[in-house]
Amino acid sequence: MRFDFLSLVIFFLALGGMIFVHELGHFIAARWAKIEVEEFGFGLPSYKIATLFRWQGTEFTLHALPLGGFVRPKGENDPNVPGGYGAASPWKRLVVLIAGPLMNLLTAVIVFAGLVAYEGIPVPGSVRIASVAENSPAQEAGIHPGDILISINGQEVNDPDPARSLIRENLDTPVEFVFERDGELITITATPLSSRSAREGALGIGLAYPTRPATLLESVQGGFVITGIQAATIVYLPIAIIRGIIAPEEARLIGFKGIYDLFNYSVQEDVTSRQEAAQAQATGGGSASAPTNFTFNLIGLLSISLGVFNLFPIPALDGGRILFTLPEIFFKKRIPTEWENMVNGIAMLLLIGLMVFVNIMDFVNPPQLVP
Repeated sequence: MRFDFLSLVIFFLALGGMIFVHELGHFIAARWAKIEVEEFGFGLPSYKIATLFRWQGTEFTLHALPLGGFVRPKGENDPNVPGGYGAASPWKRLVVLIAGPLMNLLTAVIVFAGLVAYEGIPVPGSVRIASVAENSPAQEAGIHPGDILISINGQEVNDPDPARSLIRENLDTPVEFVFERDGELITITATPLSSRSAREGALGIGLAYPTRPATLLESVQGGFVITGIQAATIVYLPIAIIRGIIAPEEARLIGFKGIYDLFNYSVQEDVTSRQEAAQAQATGGGSASAPTNFTFNLIGLLSISLGVFNLFPIPALDGGRILFTLPEIFFKKRIPTEWENMVNGIAMLLLIGLMVFVNIMDFVNPPQLVP
């Protein structure tokens, strides 16, 4: 996979944006709870380049590592500081802790709602050719993206799965397809090849339902539904690994390099698909597939991952800190701050060590990101 400057820029903007939005959630919630915030830093905590401005007691600063941001509330680890985070009620601390991950999940809802609005709502009952691979049997036979598949070898099809089964049942055999194109029925013969990999597809086509424009309500609902399903999948992932449903190597953690590789692949696919679509339109071709939206999907999925992972009950993360507030909420008894600080400090060191290990493994044993 080649290095691409555009991919690198989008990687930094997207990842930095996710971290910044997360910290912005903490900041907004702290201001709502009347908790003083001493600093809102742009970039990871590092060498402070400059103080940009001050607003209502908060110093907004620029730091040397330009990735995301951080919030430093007053009295974060000391309940004896008046007006600070540690001195706030457990309910206010709970709101501040939840606000960061919630902002990431809301970001995912917005991203997926935008994708639903752009791509439309699937309409079951017929099968559309969503994509045609370059140099594939389908392209050579003259199948175009947007064609509506009517029948295969005389058998009517109205769902993608039976259509795929019929294609697989006729490997290395000429197959007669009937399509509807621009209101006319056309017959095309193509041969699905067993020599092509599963990723390529025997015929080289992507099948989907036709779509219709989505209303604003449907787009928002779709954003919430997709975000909810993906969040539930992440929560279930550890259980699936323990039960042996998913192999551990298929759910391994990836670091910055692995995430960059995902962005590099996604950006290149999206750019290439748009160039091909533009070229086909300019030449009056019509064989180009619809532009892909892998990058926006990736941003949505990573936003969900960041939000959900931070809610896991792991010390030093938001979820672990939430765990420390529960005894005070339910039993009116606060865990000693010294214990909480010690546990969070140790956990942070372990998380940093894990992060270093994961990033090293990205180079030593790169995950197979794209089959």
